[in-house]
Amino acid sequence: MSLRIKKLLLVATLVLAGTLPAQGGEMTSAYDFDFQSIEGEALPLQSYAGKAVLIVNTASFCGFTPQYEGLESLWQKRRDEGLIVLGVPSGDFGGQEFKDNQEIADFCTTSFNIDFPLTTRQSVRGDDAHPFYKWARDELGPEQAPKWNFHKYLVGRDGRLIASFPSSVTPADDKLQKAITQALAEKL
Repeated sequence: MSLRIKKLLLVATLVLAGTLPAQGGEMTSAYDFDFQSIEGEALPLQSYAGKAVLIVNTASFCGFTPQYEGLESLWQKRRDEGLIVLGVPSGDFGGQEFKDNQEIADFCTTSFNIDFPLTTRQSVRGDDAHPFYKWARDELGPEQAPKWNFHKYLVGRDGRLIASFPSSVTPADDKLQKAITQALAEKL
């Protein structure tokens, strides 16, 4: 199936599901997608327009869970420069996430003192994946889709998807740090 047909099917699915952006048309930017915050509030990615956004699918019981510490450090050090770290809890890989959003929030707060925004628990792969993750897979190709917890997508200040980083790339990794620095240096 061609990429164009896949995109048309995604748009048709979103129209039927009522999640198509208000302006209508094809999804062309990360800003076209909405999440719900872990507290249950609307969390449109459009609210981060003009900022670089690192979107990470997280899990509480994974070997990569200690990356929460690095993500929080990254958030604290670079948010004043315009970086948003957004955690997207998911149980897609080995069921390594709490099922209850309050338990996820409590774990992140008590275990890692997480202050960066978190979404409600989401699916990030397959047919049930959140629309952002389907779009990202279509934009960058299936080989750049999450293969495990703590996969990272970097979104530029203009909402375009810049890069994808596998779980093994830690928040302190030079490759990720350089990509974030370049994204933050972009002018709109």
